[in-house]
Amino acid sequence: MRRILLLIVFALSSMSPLAQSQELRPVTVASGLDHPWGLAFLPDGRMLVTERPGRLRIVGPDGQVGPPVTGLPRVDAGGQGGLLDIVLDPKFSDNARVYFSYSEPGQDADGQPANSTAVARAQLDGNRLVILQVIFRQRPKVASSAHFGSRLVFARDGRLFITLGDRFSRRDDAQSLDTHHGKVVRIEADGTVPADNPFVGRAGALPEIWTYGHRNMQGAALHPATGELWTHEDGPQGGDELNIEFAGKNYGWPVITYGREYVTGLKIGDGTTRADVPAPLTVWIPSIAPSGMAFLTSDRYPGWKGNLFVGALRGQALLRLELDGRQVVKEQRLLPGLGERIRDVRQGPDGWLYLLTDSPQGRVIRLER
Repeated sequence: MRRILLLIVFALSSMSPLAQSQELRPVTVASGLDHPWGLAFLPDGRMLVTERPGRLRIVGPDGQVGPPVTGLPRVDAGGQGGLLDIVLDPKFSDNARVYFSYSEPGQDADGQPANSTAVARAQLDGNRLVILQVIFRQRPKVASSAHFGSRLVFARDGRLFITLGDRFSRRDDAQSLDTHHGKVVRIEADGTVPADNPFVGRAGALPEIWTYGHRNMQGAALHPATGELWTHEDGPQGGDELNIEFAGKNYGWPVITYGREYVTGLKIGDGTTRADVPAPLTVWIPSIAPSGMAFLTSDRYPGWKGNLFVGALRGQALLRLELDGRQVVKEQRLLPGLGERIRDVRQGPDGWLYLLTDSPQGRVIRLER
């Protein structure tokens, strides 16, 4: 209840005069993209943009969208599945390597068609991917077109975090350590398991798991000062959460949640709090369907440095969260007139914020002032 009241306070609180005077100008950098999902900036000013139907594009500094990059693996595109997030290797300038997540086709335990989130890495050679290697596969595969996650974030130590959905039909798996459903996993850049992962050596637990008890995380970013992994996740009919991922912790879904059942509106689980479940920093009720997230580290927007920016699909807005350490102290909804679903949020090398809009004619937007 305290968290809900805080949300109401955030919504009603007046922003500072500086925040109110900040005028944003959405500038279309590129258009005509088919449900763009993930964005990564190349050192030469170009951008890599994934399209959910299974295509990867290179967008030039002038906004020209190139032909599909070749060399991708087979993608099981449909529903929420497809080609998803993309990030550069921290040593991209030396190895030209990129990492991307996607819904991988396969079979379930009974040999029936199924899928799961997978992560691959490859070298970018012109307009093709070469030396491709699948370094992670979510287990088990299930027949579902929903809740794949998945954001990719490199930690400061070079380990890779992957956020994974509960696959919708298998939500109880989020509380089980013998599946990857509803988890954050942490792996080495080559896919091996770090020896200091919290469940290494625990009987019945998959050693890749970093945290569990999640629903569907489509936003993740490292805090620029602490290096902590911050994530947000979708809740059903409300209960979207912003969390900090502490190693080994259980985040509650579907036992501890603010969400309610879609059809009946009935309460899910046993309540909203439990001593061993970290409380979310913010809960959104009703749901905004958050996707994409970035901390602002530049001085492009006076007074906003250090703020957290969250895209909203259902909410069709960009949320700015003012922080005091690990606390959200104010929230502001930006671009209310844009009228588009925001899929991803990134800070570019130039310090501006960039957005991807989710539609058959999706755009790359730069926010100027």
